[in-house]
Amino acid sequence: MARKRKSTLKAAGPLSMEEINRLTRKYRTARAKRNATILFFLIMVVAGTYMLITEHAYSKVYKAASYTKTSSDNNQYVAFHNGIVRYSRNGVTYLNHKNKELWIQSGQFKNPIIDVNKKVFAIADCGGNSVQIFDRKGLKGEFETTLPVEKISISNQGVISIILKNGNTPYIVTYDSSGNILVENEVSVGSLGYPTALDMSEDGTVLAVTYLDTGSGSLKSKVICYNFGEKGKNKTNHIVSQKEYDEEIMPEIYFMDKSNLVVVSDHSFIIYSGKDVPKKKKEVTLKQEIQSTFHTSKYIGFILLKEDKTGYEVCLYNKAGKQIMCKDIKGEYSNVSMTGSEIIMYEGSRYCVITKTGVERVNKDLGMNILSVIPANGINKYWVMGTNELRVVYLVR
Repeated sequence: MARKRKSTLKAAGPLSMEEINRLTRKYRTARAKRNATILFFLIMVVAGTYMLITEHAYSKVYKAASYTKTSSDNNQYVAFHNGIVRYSRNGVTYLNHKNKELWIQSGQFKNPIIDVNKKVFAIADCGGNSVQIFDRKGLKGEFETTLPVEKISISNQGVISIILKNGNTPYIVTYDSSGNILVENEVSVGSLGYPTALDMSEDGTVLAVTYLDTGSGSLKSKVICYNFGEKGKNKTNHIVSQKEYDEEIMPEIYFMDKSNLVVVSDHSFIIYSGKDVPKKKKEVTLKQEIQSTFHTSKYIGFILLKEDKTGYEVCLYNKAGKQIMCKDIKGEYSNVSMTGSEIIMYEGSRYCVITKTGVERVNKDLGMNILSVIPANGINKYWVMGTNELRVVYLVR
């Protein structure tokens, strides 16, 4: 009779709670590592695809849509929110990405000027008295000034500061969106100089102004910052900082963000830092002649005449004043702006797009007189405004 084989299998006893918890932790750790690996590779694929698309040179421009323009030929365009502001001597129109008019506001401006912030924008009649303030829903406020408007700057809250012409005693007046005077400064040209540029901080608390003084027989500029909040409450004329610069003209000043201010002179730019009391942080000398300037909340940019005067180059700096890109460009462009990581230039019928890394994405003649180029929603997509039409174009290989 055959002998039965003894089984080597033993019945497993019940697992302890400690063992169950250990196995559960091991499983969760393995699953987390697997998910992290998958996520990492997905991010790399998406980032690589995006870099391939955005850092690539394109040889063709495809016209996806065209809208014939029936309005005045003296229109000007700027990007605002998710649409386009079209303005002229007859008023303001807000358009969506399909050229549909979302709202229209009539006006009378002999020489309209505009200042755009994130949430609001203002139109004023340079040399006249009319001022209109808008948000994305339409007219927010309008008023008339008592003296002719020269320059404007608006904050996100709708607070607007205006340089008003008055011979040798100009005024810098700050209004709310309804036209109520908040602060009024009479400028003594003899002691301060004439105001040449101004910009308000996003929250409307700080106003930065440049002045040109030639009274003493020598040329000098002054940068003065006014604080209308607690920091400037007990200061004379709300002045919290001021600095003089000999033999320099400073035609441009702007806030990059809440705490960084940039002043552009004829041969340099100066970075100020400080939310409530801006103070000089760094000055960068430019060896070449400045042709045009542009900026975003992250970058400071210039089109410069090359040292040998044979052409032009576009140079980009970060907010610390460090140069991160400089590239020769073909042709001359008097219109330049930057959105995101793209520098957009145009002149006549030709436009050019360069990335912040110096890649020339496109340089094409569109066969139309270009009034403005604005990035549209989507990759490689742009609105191109011309004298007689609005085009939606794509970059293709």
